[in-house]
Amino acid sequence: MNMRATRGRPWYSPGSLRNRLLMWLVLVHLLAAVGVAWFTYASYDRLIVTFKDDQMQMLADSYASNVVVPALRPADERSIFERGAFVIQIWNGQGELLVSSWPALAVGRQPSEGLTTVRMGPGDDGVWRIYSTAPVSEAGRFQVQVIQNGGFVRRMVAKRALSSTAPIALLLPLSLAALWLVVWASSRKLRSVALDVAAQDERSLSELSVSRVPDEIAPLVEAFNSLLGRLRQAFAVQRRFVQDAAHELRTPIAAIGLQLDNMRAEVPAEGVAEHYVHLKGGVTRAQHLIEQLLRLSRQEGSTEPEAPVPLDVAAVLRDSVAQLMVIADRRRIDIGFEGSTSATVTAPPAELRSIFDNLIDNALRHSPEGGVVDVRLHEVEGQPVVDVVDNGPGIPPALIDRAFDRFFRVPGTVAEGSGLGLAIARMAAQRNGLRIELANRHDAQGRLAGLQARVHLRDAGAGRASA
Repeated sequence: MNMRATRGRPWYSPGSLRNRLLMWLVLVHLLAAVGVAWFTYASYDRLIVTFKDDQMQMLADSYASNVVVPALRPADERSIFERGAFVIQIWNGQGELLVSSWPALAVGRQPSEGLTTVRMGPGDDGVWRIYSTAPVSEAGRFQVQVIQNGGFVRRMVAKRALSSTAPIALLLPLSLAALWLVVWASSRKLRSVALDVAAQDERSLSELSVSRVPDEIAPLVEAFNSLLGRLRQAFAVQRRFVQDAAHELRTPIAAIGLQLDNMRAEVPAEGVAEHYVHLKGGVTRAQHLIEQLLRLSRQEGSTEPEAPVPLDVAAVLRDSVAQLMVIADRRRIDIGFEGSTSATVTAPPAELRSIFDNLIDNALRHSPEGGVVDVRLHEVEGQPVVDVVDNGPGIPPALIDRAFDRFFRVPGTVAEGSGLGLAIARMAAQRNGLRIELANRHDAQGRLAGLQARVHLRDAGAGRASA
């Protein structure tokens, strides 16, 4: 797990399975380490205290067997508190202290045989462990007391326990690091699968690799692959239906348009001629809708997309303007192209043409007869953009966000169109890293005076040179 904040996310998220797993593993290891340390300390405590008690008992019994008072080696304070030296006291049957290896220790005679603990000061150094032989009454016999400082024993136990648990304490960070590495590697595999899922779209629903995920996650990936297969079939059926319907409708609609053209000369009255014009306009819109549906289905159904190549944006714009000049002439619209910079975009030629063709076609259809449409290639804030500007009615601000929706038409508009042109242009732009923005234009009185469609070429890594 990467413990750094990445891409604006906190380094720890309570809802993350990876974080929760690591948290519990760390907690279990820490509890295990504490338990091992406590068990080691308790074991050494019993072992060392028992061993020292046995030493005191053997030493006391050894001195008690003497028939004369033995000479004792004097003990100093440092040896008693730092090295655990024994203090030996020998008493006669009348309770008189005959000799002591450290007379400064004022521990009285114990009334019974065995081990006793006496506290004579604060802390562990004030605790004394005493073993006393049985009291005697006859002459020539001695009662011996062997005394050891309890603080030394506690320190010795702690030192031995620490030396035993030190390897565990050193291995704990290594163990946690290994756990972190295993969890991180597993989660990285899941992240790669997530990236593969995020890369899927309606044009490329490829199956995910099961070999890169843990066995526990493999059934989920396989189920997702099954879902992707059903989605592929559903999209294919939908595309085939649109293509078949559009192909089947193209011929009869074209025949109807041809018959209308043939009967135009035979339309006599002015009232009938007006109905004829409406009928002809409806047939023209139907033909345009069919062509747009075919174009949309080809874009979405292309399993082998055209390879991207470096394209001169100015040349593509000139071709688009030239191709749509027929519509501009029919509606007496003044269309012009102006390029104040040069830019190169790496994209499939057909898709880049589709973006500009649909934006210019949309501007021509919504501009009034005798209007003006300007196509400009220039720089804004140091970045190349393409603006398609018309002097049509624009789009109400409340509806401008819906302009890219399929089949959306501004209520009350009389312009010919299918409501698919902007949707097709945005889909092609998004696939190639371009961005389209729509903005209304206003006149000096603040009234709507047209629409500006701006294509940002920066997002596609456009190269540009000074014109």
